[in-house]
Amino acid sequence: MPNSLCKILFVCSGNICRSPTAEGVFEHLIVEGGIDDKFMIDSAGTHGYHSGGSPDPRSTSTALEHGIDLSSQKSRKVHEVDFEIFDYIVAMDRSNYVNLLDICPKEYQYKVTMLLEHLKDSELIEVPDPYHFSENGFEDVFNIVYSGCVGLLGKVK
Repeated sequence: MPNSLCKILFVCSGNICRSPTAEGVFEHLIVEGGIDDKFMIDSAGTHGYHSGGSPDPRSTSTALEHGIDLSSQKSRKVHEVDFEIFDYIVAMDRSNYVNLLDICPKEYQYKVTMLLEHLKDSELIEVPDPYHFSENGFEDVFNIVYSGCVGLLGKVK
């Protein structure tokens, strides 16, 4: 019953910090909830400058401190076919959102959303890019992504 799977693609700029973290967090949440057989989760970047690479070591170590292993993930760029395959294409920030809409076929634009749209009572609109942050910035981003994923899961399950 592959058509019954809820397919979610998390997207940031380079697919090495925020979207791999979101993929790992969401996977963790659905495994914890015993509903991982109902989902297909992936992540990608709007740019391919890190394609084939591993997540940023700071993202990996921050996630690991929370019991989430990102080490098997590899960066990739969003492909046009992703818009057909996935039910939700979840951008981390406004720039990612606009870039996705620019390459998304019109008939699939309804699938593109921003992660923090799924948070109730939050003043945050975007997940900040921690690439140029200190280690503390990665912890902050992890917590923001975690909250966003909890909100998204509440809407899609």
